[in-house]
Amino acid sequence: MEAKPIAPVLPHAHETLRQVFNHNVAQGPAWIPGYVWGTIILVLAGCLGLLLHRVTLRLFKRFSPPRKVRTFFELFVENTTGPSRLAYVIFLVGAALPSVSLSFATTLIIAHVLLIAFVLLIGWTLIRTGEIFASLYLGRFRTDVDDNLLARKHLTQIRILKRAGAILIGVVTVGAALMTFDQVRQYGISLFASAGAASLVVGLAARPLLTNLIAGVQIAITQPIRLEDAVIVEGEWGWIEEISSTYVVVRLWDWRRMILPISYFLEKPFQNWTRESGALIGSVYLYLDYSIPVQAVRDKLTQVAAESQLCDGRVVNLQVSDARADVIELRCLVSARNAPHCWDLRCEVREKLIAFIQQEYPHSLPHTRVAMDRAGKDAAAHNEPSAVAAAKH
Repeated sequence: MEAKPIAPVLPHAHETLRQVFNHNVAQGPAWIPGYVWGTIILVLAGCLGLLLHRVTLRLFKRFSPPRKVRTFFELFVENTTGPSRLAYVIFLVGAALPSVSLSFATTLIIAHVLLIAFVLLIGWTLIRTGEIFASLYLGRFRTDVDDNLLARKHLTQIRILKRAGAILIGVVTVGAALMTFDQVRQYGISLFASAGAASLVVGLAARPLLTNLIAGVQIAITQPIRLEDAVIVEGEWGWIEEISSTYVVVRLWDWRRMILPISYFLEKPFQNWTRESGALIGSVYLYLDYSIPVQAVRDKLTQVAAESQLCDGRVVNLQVSDARADVIELRCLVSARNAPHCWDLRCEVREKLIAFIQQEYPHSLPHTRVAMDRAGKDAAAHNEPSAVAAAKH
């Protein structure tokens, strides 16, 4: 007795999922035009992609355990919601495109748009990935401490290189997207074929941009300046607030902002007060009479520096730096941890030393001496009665 084959549980089980989709969904009702139904299918596919992305993201956040230090995968998912949303839409619309009833030309246009979107998706994802790596790397350094030289060094390097990398990825991505057009591809081939005058014109036009980009990479490597460095440029004192790919923002002491091209710091001299460390030596000059007891002022300077919270105590010194016809010059040197503390410390030392001299040695303040000989006094006394009589008449 022969065994009979078992009937399949589901009808048409031998058909693939795409065949089921083509037979039951893609054709659509007979009363709806094919191109209209195809457009509806593509729109629904895009909406389904957005819905699936939202559900997937919520499930990931729900089942992701809370922790202080996030892993690279968690940061990648959280910071690439835009690219991942676009990836869902591209995948589902691309999967539904071959089955819809659209004309061949329309299908080619939509496929080309999906190809461009996919190229942009890759570039977008690469830029976000670079930002995540930079964030994880910089998370190991602190800039809110006094000795933050190493942190500012790495912060400057990573930010400049990250921006340069983002610009490079953006240019390559846009170029790859444009090369999907036949006209642009043919123009590019002809441009490379005649790489003489055309490349020269393009190079001259892009010279300022290329100069600043190369200068940015040089600054990231050699680091003549770093973020939050105290500098003097164009006679102004301030801090390096931002280093972009093409310009540098200097935050001046009175909250103004000076914008300079990044190539400025490679071509012109400037002062960097925090190149190796943030500590600085401040100077205070006093001009006093020759009768001032220098040792008493020196002892007062030592006392002021010891009581001040701004002075780090590494340098406290007073010397007679000059002797002029009417005054002597006292130079007071004190050190502080950073430039703002140094400025405030100089003002504090100057104020307290002036108050000390006014109170203890007022006769030693600068004054002008006039010496008259005996003959001059007798002549003045002889002329005084004549002057009084003339005034009466």
